Amino acid sequence: MERKYENLRKPATTEKEAVQRLYDVVSILRKECPWDKAQTHESLIKGMIEEAYEAVEAIKNNDMENLNEELGDVLLQVVLHSIIAEETDEFSFISVVNDECEKMIRRHPHIFAEEDIKSVDKVLEKWENIKGAEQGDKTQTLILESVPKALPALIRSYKVQKKAADVGFDWDDVSGAFSKIKEETEELLEVSAGMQQERIAEEVGDLLFSVVNAARFLDVDPEQALTKTTDKFVRRFSHIEKRASELGRTLSDMSLEEMDRLWDEAKELERKTK
Repeated sequence: MERKYENLRKPATTEKEAVQRLYDVVSILRKECPWDKAQTHESLIKGMIEEAYEAVEAIKNNDMENLNEELGDVLLQVVLHSIIAEETDEFSFISVVNDECEKMIRRHPHIFAEEDIKSVDKVLEKWENIKGAEQGDKTQTLILESVPKALPALIRSYKVQKKAADVGFDWDDVSGAFSKIKEETEELLEVSAGMQQERIAEEVGDLLFSVVNAARFLDVDPEQALTKTTDKFVRRFSHIEKRASELGRTLSDMSLEEMDRLWDEAKELERKTK
């Protein structure tokens, strides 16, 4: 029996063929696969986020084989969203690609025009200037609101603060941010004694926002910093569990003081290996 779509089973040998092959495969799936036919922009949101994070994880693990796979999954999302939009004449895969190319050309005049910019700082400055001009008469509030709400909270707060700082709404130095952390900590302590969960949540948010502000002044990415600390916690907790097993104990029958001693032991081992 002849296999369907035999022409699509052959691997592409050029970039042009590769893009066309993926587009054709996804187009067929959209028409014939029950799952793909049922998808909408909204139903694919979770997948878009997960695929991006899985690609980031592969980069962090320096796993190029996995990165190759995950970038394909990210590209699949782009093509599928584009084909869904084509069905209602909203936009197309061609318009997605063309608009991005035009934006890159426009924002890199030192490459595609006659401007001579040699340093990274100057390139970034020019990028921001062109981006600002593209936003036209948009108010600063609209610029803050344009930071996607779907971003992780730490990343979004960092970007919002940075855009507010661009027009001078900022502390003079990091000491102002530290003072705000102290103020918000005291307010959280005050409301935590009560039973108003909404107030407590609000103060927790204020404290986190202040910590992000301090991180920004110190040129630290808060998302990456918290990720590293979480990884460190898991690593040290693993040591506690391993040592407990070696001692013939389970975590549930150990006291907090005993686990703390093993935690300190993990910290000391890390210090010696640095």
